[in-house]
Amino acid sequence: MQLHNLYLRGFRNYDEAQADFVPGVNLIVGDNANGKTNLLEAISYLSTGHAFRTRKESELIKFGAEFAELEARLFSQEREQELRAVLFSGRRPRQIFLNGVKQKSAAGISGVLTSVLFCPEDLLILKKGAAPRRKLLDSVLCQMRPNYALALGEYSRILEQKAAVLREAVPSMYVLLPDYNERLVQIGAILISYRARFLQSLAECASQFHREFSGDREMLTMQYKTVSNIDDPFAPLEILRQKLSEHMQSHERAERESAQCLSGPHKDDFEAALNGLPMAQFASQGQTRTATISIKLAERELLKRDTDEEPLLLLDDVLSELDAGRQDFVLNHLRSGQVFITCCETDRLTEIGQVIRIENGSVL
Repeated sequence: MQLHNLYLRGFRNYDEAQADFVPGVNLIVGDNANGKTNLLEAISYLSTGHAFRTRKESELIKFGAEFAELEARLFSQEREQELRAVLFSGRRPRQIFLNGVKQKSAAGISGVLTSVLFCPEDLLILKKGAAPRRKLLDSVLCQMRPNYALALGEYSRILEQKAAVLREAVPSMYVLLPDYNERLVQIGAILISYRARFLQSLAECASQFHREFSGDREMLTMQYKTVSNIDDPFAPLEILRQKLSEHMQSHERAERESAQCLSGPHKDDFEAALNGLPMAQFASQGQTRTATISIKLAERELLKRDTDEEPLLLLDDVLSELDAGRQDFVLNHLRSGQVFITCCETDRLTEIGQVIRIENGSVL
C-alpha cells in the first residue's frame, strides 16, 4: 500500500495545498500551529472516515469556507485508486467517493487506505477512561471489517435515538424503548463478538512486542470487559443476545431515572495488566508508554496480516515524548511500509526519509 499524494482545499488551516509522498518515511516538519498535524489528520480521515481530534466535522472546515475537500491518489488492493471527501459547513451531509463513485457511508471505503495512528494522547490511553480504549478497538475493526463499521454506525444511531427519548422524560414516549432495545441487542451482540475476538489477537501480538521491548522482563495481558452478566464474550450470538436483553431489562428503571443509556456495549472496555497487576493502578509512566507502543505496533501487524498490505503508520509528534531507548525501539520498526512522522526538528531523523516542510498552512 502506498499513498502517492494528497490534495487539500479549505481543510483546517489549508486554503489549498498538495503534498507528494515517497514510499518509505515522510518527515512532516514545521513549527507548532503551522498545520503538521492537520496534514496527518487529513490522511487519517480518508483512511477511517472520521477525524481523530474532533467529533464535529464543521471544525475541519477552514474558517470562512463553505466546504472542505480532501483527495488522495494511492496504490491499494493491487491497483491505483482515488479517495475523495467533501465536507460542508451547513447541515448538508458529507460526500465520500471511491474511484469517482459516491459511497453511502464511510464503510464503503473500509480497507482501502488502512492506517495506524499514534499521537501523544495515546501514550496514556491505558491510564484514561474506557472511551479511548473502545475507540482503539473500533478504529482498527472498522478498517478490517466493513460489516463491523456498518453495525457500529447503526448501533450509534439507534443509541442516540434511545438517549433522546430518555432525555425528554415523557412517559408517553417510553413505548418506543422496547423496539430500540431489541435492535440494540441484535447489533450489540455482533459488536461484542467482533471485539472479543479482535482483542484476543491484539493481546497475543502486543504481548510479543512488549516482551521484546522490556527485555523479556514483563508480560502484557489484556482482558475484554463487556456487560456484567456476559462471562463468555465468545459465546454464540444467540446467547449474547439473550444476556444483553436480560441486562437491559434489569437496568430499565435506572435508565429512566437517570435519563441515560446504562446498558450495552457502548460501555465496553478492556483491562491491561503487567505481570498480573492492572496497569491503571500500578504501572509507571514508562511502563504505560512501552505497553502502548507495543499495542500500536500490534495493530499495524494485525492489519498487515488481514489485508496482506502494510498499513500506513502515522506518528504525530510521538518521538519527542519518548526517551532515547523507546525512540530506538520505534525507529527500528520503521523499516517497512510507508510512514508519516510529524516533528518540529528532524534531529536524528534526517537520514531516514523525505522532509516535507509546513509553514502557515502551506506545503513547501
